[in-house]
Formats: sequence, structure tokens, C-alpha cells
Amino acid sequence: MKIITWNINGIRSFKYGIKKTLDSFNADIICVQETKVTRDLLDERTAVVDGYNSYFSFSRGRSGYSGVATFCKDSATPFAAEEGLTGLLVNNGEAVGCYGDQTAFSTEELQSLDGEGRAVITQHKLMGAEDPETLTVINVYCPRADPEKPERKLFKLQFYRLLQSRAEAIVGSGSHVIILGDINTSHRPIDHCDPDDVDNFEKNPGRKWLNSFLYGSLENGTDDEEDEEKADSETFQKFVPGGKFVDTFRHFHPTRVGAFTCWSTLTGARQTNYGTRIDYIFASRSLVEKSLQNADIMPEVEGSDHCPVWAQLSCTLVPSPRCPSLCTRYMPEFVGRQQKLSSFLVKVSEQKAAFRDNTENLPGSQEAGEVRENVSPEAAGLQGNAGRKRPSNGPPETSTSKGKKSKSVKTAAKPQGSLLSFFKPKPTPEVPSSHSMRPSPNPAANCIDSSSEIHKTEDDTEYSKLTEQLTNKDNEEKSRNSKTITGSDFWKSVFHGPPQPPLCKVHKEPCILRTVKKAGPTLGRQFFVCARPQGHTSNPEARCNFFAWVDKSR
Repeated sequence: MKIITWNINGIRSFKYGIKKTLDSFNADIICVQETKVTRDLLDERTAVVDGYNSYFSFSRGRSGYSGVATFCKDSATPFAAEEGLTGLLVNNGEAVGCYGDQTAFSTEELQSLDGEGRAVITQHKLMGAEDPETLTVINVYCPRADPEKPERKLFKLQFYRLLQSRAEAIVGSGSHVIILGDINTSHRPIDHCDPDDVDNFEKNPGRKWLNSFLYGSLENGTDDEEDEEKADSETFQKFVPGGKFVDTFRHFHPTRVGAFTCWSTLTGARQTNYGTRIDYIFASRSLVEKSLQNADIMPEVEGSDHCPVWAQLSCTLVPSPRCPSLCTRYMPEFVGRQQKLSSFLVKVSEQKAAFRDNTENLPGSQEAGEVRENVSPEAAGLQGNAGRKRPSNGPPETSTSKGKKSKSVKTAAKPQGSLLSFFKPKPTPEVPSSHSMRPSPNPAANCIDSSSEIHKTEDDTEYSKLTEQLTNKDNEEKSRNSKTITGSDFWKSVFHGPPQPPLCKVHKEPCILRTVKKAGPTLGRQFFVCARPQGHTSNPEARCNFFAWVDKSR
């Protein structure tokens, strides 16, 4: 049996599709965290994957936040599945049970701890020597302690205590237990890229909790990898054994350094392996002694700021003949039972026609109800009686007359101008020359009377006035254009673009521009740092300590 955990940082961001990714692991149970999807955004391709049955937990307060999911092969179908750790989200009789002592938590605290979609529990059967045994898999995404929000530190510790209470209660019932996921705490200095840079590293409440939760000393494990770098014994500090769970990776690799599972994407720290190990697979002591064969990390797998962690066990899973009711394939929106509002407003015969006409234009994951919901009644010819025209007594319009009518309307309509036409100067009308405006000489000119001479004089006066007006307009247009040029120069001087990056002092390479996003007096200010990825100070390929504020006067 193979089991995998991976913080995927968004389940909709799979590059090659979710089925291809799941198949590539060749695992029986795959647990993912930080799905960042709510139930209303979950599509059928993600929820119902061929060859797997899946179980989701969604955040109920924020969209695109948190969330976990467990995908089990059909050959590893669980007998029971449950969302959350408290038991408050159970709606049927297929719960895993064994909730432990919850008297230290108020009802509001329990609801809050299960309201962010951070846990899914599945219970499986193992083939035993005599009788089948039980294996309970707890998939968790533990909260992060935001330094700016003290209440989140308390929330994280409460989640840890609730997780420990539930897991130990299940172990007490006789079941093997695996806890896996993003624990959001690096346990020991060896699990952190720069522990000396962290204030009071060993006094961190999360690390103290891990010390009490886990069993065994680092010296109990063995590491048979010859090419692995051995660290000094002073680097590893013993902790008092007493917990009921074992860190499976450190059980096999107690001295491996640089074994990290999470890196900052903002600073490109993965290139220099400047990260932390915060993703774990914990197993109950009885399961480790009996079935655990190996465990390791997969830093070569990209697609997230975390990498997967896997464990191999010698036990064999016995699949359930039926999936638990929490399985996504039983959700009404994926089994075709859920009724849409549009289905009550459209006739059945017209529904079929609309579905046939529009099925090819809509995504394959949409159900018939969703297709009907997206069909425009006007486009499909589904107007009701209120929208139909009253039949006229005259002869019906032919298609040719309709075509002629629409054609005449199109030709009569004024063509749409481009936005550029509003900024171009209007063309100056051509002024006829004085020779063309004055009457051409002809033999009849000798016959004109005095009144015609008067009219000729008036025409000359009007012509001179018109010429003067047009000349003034030309001058105004020229002055306006000169002002526009002056204005554009002004705006160019204001918006001169980003400043030229300086060269860092160590690598002599152009720096990268950053902006302060943390609240404080420097919020919004820009600065330059070395463009190389973040890494340890002893690494010459990593970022140097160059720093310079951008001069505001530039």
C-alpha cells in the first residue's frame, strides 16, 4: 500500500489534468491540501475522477481558501468517511466516531475549528492474519500562525490539541492511524533552512506540541543512504519519547539535511533549496512496527510551492463494496438529481431541443440542468406567450422581404467610427479660388445693368470675409496643436517609468525592484534587492545582502 500527501496550492491549477497527475503517483490513497475550492465552484471533472472516489472538505467562510481532499483508488474504497474533526459536520450514520475529550472547547470554538475545511477522515479495512484490521487516515491542513494576528496563534494551537485528542481516541479504539498533510511547523533545526535566524526556535509552541505528540529519539532510526551528507551530532537535539505517533520520514532518514518540502515562490528559494519541512506523514507506533517499509519526499515534483511526501506499507487494503455517502459522486449536482430553477419555467419538449442545440457549445462538465440555465430563450426560440407578436391579418412576410428590409436598414445606418477619429483634426474645407468664385467673362457682360454691378461688389465682400474666417481657423488649429505637443511633453516628464536598476555589489548584476506591502510607515515604498534567488549566506550562488531604497525625487 502506498499513500501520498501534497499541498497543491489550488486544485484547479493542475497542468496536465487531475487524473493524469493522480495516475502518475501510482498510489492507493492521495491526500491533497489547500484545494482553494468551494462546493459551488467544484466541477465534475475534479470531483468525479475515473478509477477513484474522492472526499472533500470546503471552507464555509471564505471562497478560494483552505480546503482538503482525499482521493482513493477504487481498490482502496473506504468503509466510512467524515468531514472535520469535531463531529459537528456529520449528517448520517456513517461517521468514524471516537471524538475524544472536547470539554476544553466551547461550541463556538468547535464550529470555528471545523469551519475552514481543514480535515477529512477516511476509514479502511486491512487484510490481517486472522481478522481484518482497521486503518484510519486523517488528512489535515493545519492553520498558519500569522505574526500580525495573535488570535491565529491561539487558533493554531487549538487545532493541534483537537487533532491530537481525536487521533489518540481513534488509536485507543484499536485502529491504526495515519495523520498526514501540511502541519505548518518545522519540527527540528534540521528541518529548517536557517534555524538561527528564527527567534526562540525551540520555544515555539508548535514545536513543543510536536515534541509531546511524536514518539522516539532520532538515534532510534537508521539511514542506509551512503551518499547522504552526515551532519554533526550537535545539530540534533534529543526529545523525550512519549507520544503515540512516529514521523515516518525521520524514522528512515534521521540525519538527512536539506530535506525540505516547502519553499518561497516569491524569492525563488526552491532553486537554492532554501526551505522548510512542514509536510509530514505520521503513523501510529503499532503500524510503524508492523507494516511501514519506507518513506521519503519528492522534491523533483513541481506544480506547487510544496512537494509531495510518500510512505510505503506492506499491508493490503480491502475495498468496500460501496462508497460512503460523503463521496463526491453522490452529490446531487453530479448524479443528475438536483433540479434547477430554469427547469420549472421551460416546457419539457423545448428542454430537449435546447439541450440538443447547445450541448456542443458548452463545457463537457456541465449537466443538462446547467445547459438549460445557460440557454438564452431568445436565441433558442423559446419565447413565452407574452413575448410573441400578435398575428396580423395581412399576408405573412416572406424571407426575401425580410432580407431586403434588414439590408436597407444596414446600409442606412451610419458606419461606426474609430476612437482615433476623435483625436484627429477635422479636415479644412477647400475654399474656391477667387477666379472660380468670380463670374467668368462672357459676351453677355456688356449687357449687364447697374444692378448687376452692385451684386458683384456684394459677392466680393462676402468672399473676403469667408477667406478671413478660414485663415483665423487655421491659426487657431496650429496653436492648439502646439499646445498639445507641449502637454504631452509635460506628461512624459511626470510619468518617466521605473528607475534604472543599480548593480548589486557582490555579483555586479542588475537588481530587481520590489514594493513594501507590509503595513507600516514604509508601506508602498519601492526598493532594490539582488535579483538572485534567496538562499543561505554561505551559498555564493544565492542572493547577496544588497539593499537600496528608490529615491523619491527621481
